[in-house]
Amino acid sequence: MTPTTLAPVAADQLVSQARDLSTAALNAAQVAGATYADVRIVHTLRERIILKNGQIGELERSHDVGTGVRVIAEGAWGFASTPDLTPEALVDAAKMAVRVARASATVRQHPVRLAHERPVRDRWQTPCQIDPFRVPLEVKIAHLREIDAILRERSEIVVAESTIESMRERQWFATTEGTFIDQEITRCGGGFEVTAVGNGDAQTRSFPASFRGHHKTMGYEIVPALKLVENAARIRDEAIDLLTAPACPGGRNDVILMGGQLCLQIHESVGHPNELDRVLGMESNYAGVSFCTPEKQGKFRYGSEVVNLVADGTVPGGLATAGYDDDGVAAQRWHVVRDGIHQGYFTNRELCARIGENRSNGCNRAEGWSNIPIVRIPNLSLMPGTWDFDALIADTKDGILMDTNRSWSIDQMRLNFQFGCEIAWEIKDGKRGRLLRNPNYQGITPEFWNSCDAICDNRWFDLWSVINCGKGQPGQTAEMSHGSSPARFRGVVTGVTT
Repeated sequence: MTPTTLAPVAADQLVSQARDLSTAALNAAQVAGATYADVRIVHTLRERIILKNGQIGELERSHDVGTGVRVIAEGAWGFASTPDLTPEALVDAAKMAVRVARASATVRQHPVRLAHERPVRDRWQTPCQIDPFRVPLEVKIAHLREIDAILRERSEIVVAESTIESMRERQWFATTEGTFIDQEITRCGGGFEVTAVGNGDAQTRSFPASFRGHHKTMGYEIVPALKLVENAARIRDEAIDLLTAPACPGGRNDVILMGGQLCLQIHESVGHPNELDRVLGMESNYAGVSFCTPEKQGKFRYGSEVVNLVADGTVPGGLATAGYDDDGVAAQRWHVVRDGIHQGYFTNRELCARIGENRSNGCNRAEGWSNIPIVRIPNLSLMPGTWDFDALIADTKDGILMDTNRSWSIDQMRLNFQFGCEIAWEIKDGKRGRLLRNPNYQGITPEFWNSCDAICDNRWFDLWSVINCGKGQPGQTAEMSHGSSPARFRGVVTGVTT
């Protein structure tokens, strides 16, 4: 398979056109009756290389470009989009958005009012040392082949798959308030997974993380930093050893979760429950609403005193790190949980006033140009504690160390959850012992976070990636990072069976 050839449309060619195109659409929206309008011109470039059992499984380079126009008319939202980058097409989209808004106004419950935001004119881009789209394809494939050769050295391995992915999004955002933002985001990363078969069983191990590896907003410099080749033999052997390992024990056990698993724990039991549209009952797709209702803000004990969860749209490398969101609001940093007490939600310009805030904290994002922005989880991290990892193991008399997510389930209120991991180790008398297969645990969100009594320090902290977060109807995919160090949770139910 050969990669698709990029069309001649390039981001640089759009720079000079963006202001003129935006102005045409904004003027048309106002003439048609909009009291507010914004335009997003988005150009996205993607590349994915997958090597499976020594063969190219997928090799794709694609680009996508178009415009979304969002308006408020008669107190309601309207939206329309077009892949045609001509003034005439954008004017037509603006007029269509106003017609949609007027139709929506006939059934609206509350008029849309946006929190004040100072107009800005700015250019922002991801720091990038090595442009991933300038690294030769042959270099990337050779790197994957080196990994693959190690993974398939033993006969028990039936599937070995390794991946390198890159993405660049260039966006121009303009509003009738006078904002004009030119923003460029670059993301890169990768990983591998291996499946072993034997002893009547099959076991899979992934590195550095499951579900397409580990990614950050940076350039190709992340790929060698992941040390994929250096860890291939260890991960391969762990998959094989799991075939004969004893099962994870049931009952209540002290559990230490590694960062890759904590990433999804944070995402599902803290991230989604604090999206304000979900909290207010305006969003219930993809696992329902939220138990964390507005009266809890500032007083609800979400976790123990060592639990501090911070949202941060400015942290280097975060997948949700940008200069501005799709409301034109600058990236910010704030506590969602401080010393165990709930503090705040993820908001946009429309909804922040519903909880008494006079400014959005910049969490409105859309996938591409053809979707309307919605509230999304930002980068959200469990702040490091004071423990050394070896000291934490030594302090745990009987427990289970779990790593790398394999499965998850959570109820419609984001309360009852169950997670499965790829691998675990028994801890006995403060020492890591035998390998355990099919580890899993369950809990209730506030009870679980209140059972956290120890978090490792900054030496063990990393920003783990989520590149497949789904939300909305029609569905949209977004990316974000969740930083964490290994942490201990007391008396957790493990060994869940069906």
